[in-house]
Amino acid sequence: MPTMILTGDVNLMNVDDPAVPFAGVAPLFADAAVVFSNLECCLYQPQSGHSFHNEGFFADPTIGGEALRLAGIVAVGIANNVNYGEAAILSSIARLDALGIKHTGAGADLAAARAPVIVERAGLRCGFLQRSSVYWPTNHEAGPHDPGIAVIRAHTAYQVPMHKTRPEIPPLNRPGIPPVIITWTDPDYLRAFADDIAALRARTDVVVASCHWGLHKEVLAYMREIAHAAIDAGADMVIGHGPHYSLPVEVYKGRAIFYGLGSFSFHTGHGGRAHGDWIGMMPSATISGRGVEHVRFRFVRHNDRNETVICAPAKEAAELADIITRSATWGTRFTSRGDEVEIEIEGM
Repeated sequence: MPTMILTGDVNLMNVDDPAVPFAGVAPLFADAAVVFSNLECCLYQPQSGHSFHNEGFFADPTIGGEALRLAGIVAVGIANNVNYGEAAILSSIARLDALGIKHTGAGADLAAARAPVIVERAGLRCGFLQRSSVYWPTNHEAGPHDPGIAVIRAHTAYQVPMHKTRPEIPPLNRPGIPPVIITWTDPDYLRAFADDIAALRARTDVVVASCHWGLHKEVLAYMREIAHAAIDAGADMVIGHGPHYSLPVEVYKGRAIFYGLGSFSFHTGHGGRAHGDWIGMMPSATISGRGVEHVRFRFVRHNDRNETVICAPAKEAAELADIITRSATWGTRFTSRGDEVEIEIEGM
C-alpha cells in the first residue's frame, strides 16, 4: 500500500549544494507516494542590507528550489513565522510554482493563503492544509486583498492560581506565586479552519492538518484545541512544528497528533548560527481510501555535511523515553520496530 511521509522544519539558508541536504533520506522519499514538508524559509534573494535577525529566513531560490526538487518533496506548507514580507512570499511562491511543488498556507490574499493543496498519487487524493499561530503583528497575516500567511490567532492570559489545580502549584498564602499561563484560540479563526478542513474532507481520501505553533517543549492548551478541532472536522492526522523540539504524540478519536516534529533540515537559524545535529521526528503512514493507517515515525539528525540522516531509536533512547513519558498523559502507546516507532492505534 502507498506511504505518505511528513517532515518538520526545512530551512535551506546557506545551503550551497542542492544535492546534499536530503541525500541520506532520498531512497525513503523515492519509495513514498507523497512527501510533505514545512518549508521554514522563503526561496528569495533579499536586497543587500537586509537584516535576517527580524524579518525572515531566505534561501537562495535556485539552490533551495533545486534541493526540494531533487528530494522529491511534492508539497510544502508555507504558513510560519519566517515566511515574511510581500516580496519574499510572492517570489517564493513563484519559484515553487515554476518547480511544480504545491504549497499551502500563504498567498497573494487571504483566499489564496487559506487554500489547501491536493496531491493525487496511486489513485488517492491527499489534501494538506497549513496554518500558523506564530507570526508577526506587522503585515504578516494575509488579508482579503493583501499577501501574507494563513493564521489561527491564539491568545494568552495570566491567571492567579486561586485553586490547587496541579500538584506543583504552591498554596495561595505564599507571596511571589507565579501566574498560571492560559492560552486559547480565537473562535472565529478556529471555526474558519474547521470549515476549510471539512470542505477538504469532502474532496479527498486523506486529510493532513499542518500547524506552526508552540513554545519550547510545552503542549499548550490552544494547540490541543486546534488539533482536536481539526480531527473533529475530518482530518486524518495533525502535525505540528515550530519549537524545534520533538513533542508528545496524542491519539484522539483514533487519529494521531504529532505536536512537534522538530527540525528536519535546518542548516542555519536565527542570528546566522549553524545547526548541525538538532533532532527531529519523521512520521510516515500507510494511506488508502479509508484514510491513514499504520502511523509510525523515525528519528532524524544532521551530520557534519548537513545531510539529514536516520537515527535508530536505540541510539536515541533518552529522546524516545521523554516522548513516551510525556505522551503517557493521554494514554498513547508506542512499539519500536527496527528503525521505526509505531503509534499503537486501536483498529489499525
